[in-house]
Amino acid sequence: MNRRMLLSIGALTAVGALAASLQIVSGQAGAPAAKSAVKTPAYAPPRLPWGDPDLQGSWTSDDVIGVPLQRPQTYGDRFYLTDEEFATRTKADDQNRKNNANAIGTFRFDVGYRTFRQTSLISDPSDGRLPAFTAEAELRRAPRDRGTNGNGPFDGPEDFTNYDRCLTRGILGSILPVIYGNGARIMQSPGVFVISHEMIHETRVVYTDGRPHVGGTIRQYMGDSRGHWEGATLVVETTNMTSQTSIGLNGNGLRHSADMKLTERFTRTEPELIMYEARVEDPKTYAKPFTITMPLTAPPGFQILPYECHEGNYMIANSLSAERAEDRAIDEDLKKGIVRARKPINTGNIFAGPEGGGRGGAGRGGPPPQ
Repeated sequence: MNRRMLLSIGALTAVGALAASLQIVSGQAGAPAAKSAVKTPAYAPPRLPWGDPDLQGSWTSDDVIGVPLQRPQTYGDRFYLTDEEFATRTKADDQNRKNNANAIGTFRFDVGYRTFRQTSLISDPSDGRLPAFTAEAELRRAPRDRGTNGNGPFDGPEDFTNYDRCLTRGILGSILPVIYGNGARIMQSPGVFVISHEMIHETRVVYTDGRPHVGGTIRQYMGDSRGHWEGATLVVETTNMTSQTSIGLNGNGLRHSADMKLTERFTRTEPELIMYEARVEDPKTYAKPFTITMPLTAPPGFQILPYECHEGNYMIANSLSAERAEDRAIDEDLKKGIVRARKPINTGNIFAGPEGGGRGGAGRGGPPPQ
């Protein structure tokens, strides 16, 4: 599968003192580790000619690539790093940026340009962990949830994830940070908010003119979204989902139900920062609701790049071809009296970690489902 092989255009500058905003403290060495934000003057975002706050531009979640979706248990209920922990993360981020800027080769990881204090992207519940799956959700679990992060069986295209197939990463899978392709372009016009994602280049059109949701029989991968303004915050409520998408990184993992409701909040709190919050409510899948909170930043000169997913996706055909070749090889070995285990699809994959979950994207042993 053709993947973006370019260094993020975002400037790789040293991290300066950054302001706190909403429920998050970012990049400020003296900021407290508690949930209270540093008291700074409220930012008034620019307004568009028709009066709506201006959220337009190219934004990315690159700056929180190093922040896990679920909080490591060593942090307990702490949503922010201590000063010492933050200094350690900042040093590691700076070194990572230098390494990528000076790397030789075609593939570069996106590394962002700011460092943030969050210990996890999940802000609620207080432990920063995904709530337990319901018994009903467990019945949906299948090998296809792992796709090429797992070992099949791969008998047809349906045995791969939607990301493997270049169909969709779902709403949250499209905005959660992974190793590259985290850009999103926001455009606005009267009564309309549009967000176009870099990877798999899906575009969501959110109507803010008060029209109702479409009928309940219409279901879409990205659901049906309606927005309204609460002060300077755009609140987007999405329903009419399918049961074919997931919440994990790149949209991988156990699939949610078609009745999931997602409430997103977009608030521009600095010229180059939008605070993004997503509340997930799906009692058929999760024991209780949960919230994801993270910054979207606009590095100087940043723009989203073409992502020819279907156009370069030879991985599905090659994987299926390799599996059929393995079928024939096993049959030939049996004729010779040789009984052996099936070769796993991730053999020789340098990106594949334990159980096929490594750092790469689809077809390269991508991040393990969350």
